[in-house]
Amino acid sequence: MADFPELYIQNSLTRTKELFQPLNAPYVGLYVCGPTVYSNVHLGNVRTFLTFDIVYRYLTFLGYQVRYVRNITDVGHLTGDSDDGEDKIGKKARLENLEPMEIVQRYTNDFHDVMRVFNMQSPSIEPSATGHIVEQIEMIKAILDRGFAYEANGSVYFNVRKYSEAYPYGELSGRKIDDLLNNTRTLDGQDEKHDPLDFALWKKADASHLMRWPSPWSEGFPGWHLECSVMSTKYLGNQFDIHGGGMDLKFPHHECEIAQNTGATGESNSVRYWMHGNMLTVNGKKMAKSEGNGFTPEELISGNHPLLERGYSPMTVRFFMLQGHYASTLDFSNEALQAAEKGLERLMKAMKLLSELPISNSGDNDTTIEKLKERCQKAMGDDFNTPILISVLFDAVKLINKVADGSESLSEVEYNSLTNLLHGYVYDVLGLTPEEQENSGEGETEGLLDFLVELRGKAKANQDWATADGIRDMLKAMGIQIKDSKEGSTWERD
Repeated sequence: MADFPELYIQNSLTRTKELFQPLNAPYVGLYVCGPTVYSNVHLGNVRTFLTFDIVYRYLTFLGYQVRYVRNITDVGHLTGDSDDGEDKIGKKARLENLEPMEIVQRYTNDFHDVMRVFNMQSPSIEPSATGHIVEQIEMIKAILDRGFAYEANGSVYFNVRKYSEAYPYGELSGRKIDDLLNNTRTLDGQDEKHDPLDFALWKKADASHLMRWPSPWSEGFPGWHLECSVMSTKYLGNQFDIHGGGMDLKFPHHECEIAQNTGATGESNSVRYWMHGNMLTVNGKKMAKSEGNGFTPEELISGNHPLLERGYSPMTVRFFMLQGHYASTLDFSNEALQAAEKGLERLMKAMKLLSELPISNSGDNDTTIEKLKERCQKAMGDDFNTPILISVLFDAVKLINKVADGSESLSEVEYNSLTNLLHGYVYDVLGLTPEEQENSGEGETEGLLDFLVELRGKAKANQDWATADGIRDMLKAMGIQIKDSKEGSTWERD
């Protein structure tokens, strides 16, 4: 078996930084909680998925064979993230007089568009909750058989109190069950639960509920937490390496996943390493719709938001996010974005200059390049520390500039080593891409231009003229003209 460089991961479960030792190297199982597809992706979501895009990229870069599973939640996620209320997708479908699966398709497409424009790699498998109803029913049966769940009026609930007598509950979030009980109260409609802490595995659908399936207990739908337990273990096994998601999912979602996995099989520690990405803030406040500071990618690119001075490119935003460690909060501001824009421009200019550097018959930078390589590896090996990695890459930029001005020289071997190092970490690991094509004049890549024109079309359809005009004006400033016709909109360069 090949030797892999050391990698330490901050394990949310143990609250310690642990040496990464996969269950079955070189194979790695990675599961990430995906979106609930009832609305457009927000920038906070983008940061979460960027975190695990980096994890996936770096593990692959090291030579691991990674199976990356990221789900689509298309049923069971109720308003208020609770066991009662309307399904978020069903509610949107009712408001827009559409089939729920039309809502699912629309926002799944939007999610994929956003992932592409921010250069996120696709997962190995992208399963949906509705595609795994049978498996969810089977897991509920297994939990019932082991005595950790009960049926009540056609619904099935997980018995947290009984489970906690056999296994710890609350380890991941650091919450104690007695404290949780003291801070809960019985809510209307939850009288059928034995305990306020119990959570739904299956809910009987009332007459108004649009999404329902037959089961041994009732015609209904699965609980929100169940789908991730089912899909992660189906594709990665009862024990797998890494489970990731946003910090807000730690409790109750991930805590409930652990209980379900153990409750169904009797095997504890189903996940070796739990990872959680932190949130974005805006001027010190949590980014959220309710605060009026929640940016969508469309608003960010077009600049159509009261808190934005202008639009910013996707790679600028990606670079900005990578300048903060994934586990730390990151404050979003025009000043920070503009600083990131300048830093990215400096890095990409150096990458272009790299291809034009002169090669000498001899050089004396072999040790310098080797140390840069060691520092890059050490940075990423320390819990995927992209801010430190970026600082090392800028030291490499200094070397490039010195070679370009003749104060340093590179042999062919040194040049190839430096090129491999920078291409590997800038393009493959950080996923940064040049936003201008060398042979296409001014403007963004064709994929980005197509995406922006599509966003403008959506804005026009929604009569959001400010966003549509903002995108048009930004493209015009880049030397791109939009041509509208009955068949749709296209773009061309001036």
